[in-house]
Amino acid sequence: MNTREQLAHNPNQQSHKSNYRSVISQTLHYMSRPHSSIAMQPIVSEAAWKGPQLLKSDKFWQDPLNEADIAELDAALAHAKGLNKPTGSMSKDDFPLPTLSKKIARWRQALKSGRGFQVISGIPVERWGREDSEIFFWCFGLHLGIPGAQNEDGDLLGHVRDLNAPVDDTDTRLYKTNANIEYHCDAADVVGLLCLNKAKSGGKSRIVSSVAVYNEILKRRPDLIPVLYRPMLVDTFGEGSVNYFPVVPCRYHNGELKTFYHIDYFRSTRRYNEVRPFTAQEEELLNLYQEVASDPEFYLDMDLQPGDIQLLSNHTNLHARTDYIDYEDSDKKRHLLRLWTSLPHEHNAYSQWLTFKDKVQLVSGIVKEKVKFKFR
Repeated sequence: MNTREQLAHNPNQQSHKSNYRSVISQTLHYMSRPHSSIAMQPIVSEAAWKGPQLLKSDKFWQDPLNEADIAELDAALAHAKGLNKPTGSMSKDDFPLPTLSKKIARWRQALKSGRGFQVISGIPVERWGREDSEIFFWCFGLHLGIPGAQNEDGDLLGHVRDLNAPVDDTDTRLYKTNANIEYHCDAADVVGLLCLNKAKSGGKSRIVSSVAVYNEILKRRPDLIPVLYRPMLVDTFGEGSVNYFPVVPCRYHNGELKTFYHIDYFRSTRRYNEVRPFTAQEEELLNLYQEVASDPEFYLDMDLQPGDIQLLSNHTNLHARTDYIDYEDSDKKRHLLRLWTSLPHEHNAYSQWLTFKDKVQLVSGIVKEKVKFKFR
């Protein structure tokens, strides 16, 4: 299956725009963050977790569904299918979850102001099959927040599979391969993965707290912290009629740190002749960031099983993936569904003003690069 093959029920087809955000709207929502100062003291937060410590805990970040939960999902799925509506036109009321909605509210809160990630297990994907699993995951996203497009083509429900795309091609999206993927954030408040099939070996989801990484850099090299509050160019690979645009990696306000980080897309902008080399400080920072994030004392590996959902805040975590070996049988190959979701931002008047200022700075930077791109 190539990425443009879609089933009739897939939300990429016949979606109502009121049900999702465009890629531009979602990106601006995610990357516009309130900022009032540079944090030069360690950030004390539940989001500043370390992997080995979590493994020694009661694993409260894992939530297996019980029989009543699954029965409610089965009933909601039957109700939704009985409406004979295109999946993309459904509202959350078309997939009623009167009891599970309370758990979803708790998971949402953990993503917004807690540890920043959640794992749910027990989704009966093997019994449902792919089509029903897609309907479920789309509707689950409607209950969690507002789903959004994942690229310029408007794809709303991504399929993470090895499509044998050339790894050595700089324009290849690595989720279409079985290669290792370095730490990054996606351009949405939350990224959700639903595992349909796991790989024969490898393919682990690796996550790390960007807040914990920040605290460690502050401890080792406080002189590099200000660099995280200066714009860095992010490669767009030509999407949006621009090759790259500037984003400030870190924003800090009212005790909360929000980070956007994408090591591959920061570095790949240097392939453009007009882009200056990294400064010595920028190079030191990127190298140190990778060193800390890749330390086993910080990250957490997850070997997602069929029926597992991983929800991850892109504001307080980075995620990566180890390379993998797949099955020969196409029906057994590693396959995950991916959903990007926006969550409501709850700001007072001052935070709203700071967020608006950041959005203006972001938009002006994008517009400036678009103009340069047009006349280059």
